[in-house]
Amino acid sequence: MTEAPRVAGLLAAAGQGLRLAAGPKAFVTVGDRTLLQWSVDALQLVVEEVVVAVAEADVARARQLVPGVRVVAGAETRQGTVARLVRSTSAELVLVHDAARPFLPAAVARRVLEGARLHGAATASLPLADTIVEVDSGATLDRDRLRAVQTPQGFVRSLLEEAHARAETERFDATDDAALVRRLGRHVELVDGSPLLHKITTREDLRLASALRELWLEQRSKEGPP
Repeated sequence: MTEAPRVAGLLAAAGQGLRLAAGPKAFVTVGDRTLLQWSVDALQLVVEEVVVAVAEADVARARQLVPGVRVVAGAETRQGTVARLVRSTSAELVLVHDAARPFLPAAVARRVLEGARLHGAATASLPLADTIVEVDSGATLDRDRLRAVQTPQGFVRSLLEEAHARAETERFDATDDAALVRRLGRHVELVDGSPLLHKITTREDLRLASALRELWLEQRSKEGPP
């Protein structure tokens, strides 16, 4: 009998990339590879199992690009897609990531996983460098008390499954999985993320991605094998 993996990487890649205007985002290329392939490669350095969710029409195409990786059909929303991914694995810990942030440093992934082991939930995040003001009042917010949240986000799988089940029952939508866990009254640990996790959303982001790829490859070569 095969033992269940201890850590699974769950990759949400079902977005259609409307603002990018280049077709489904997972299949957009940077260099000689798709965002899907870059993302899977990064996750495989730190987890025992990777499960990918793409739009139902793209499942066969994705399986050809990442042979040996389990590919499932996503839902109409990201939240629904992640719920399906969570139900698709029996791993103790899960690392939820997005194909729109393909250049995941292994060190960040490990920090997130360690935070999840210790606290039940953790997310990559970055301090804010810019001045932040409130739109209506123009008041300046204290940026030292704020963080920009990234993926990956790590969780004890049973906790994330509970959070998604409650959100589905209560018809609550959130922008990320950490928010669903906080609704249960649970702490989500913030750990250091990376500028390399810049989210690819627009054409300008796609041009920037080529530079991010080079920096990520350089960093990975310095880290050596896991």
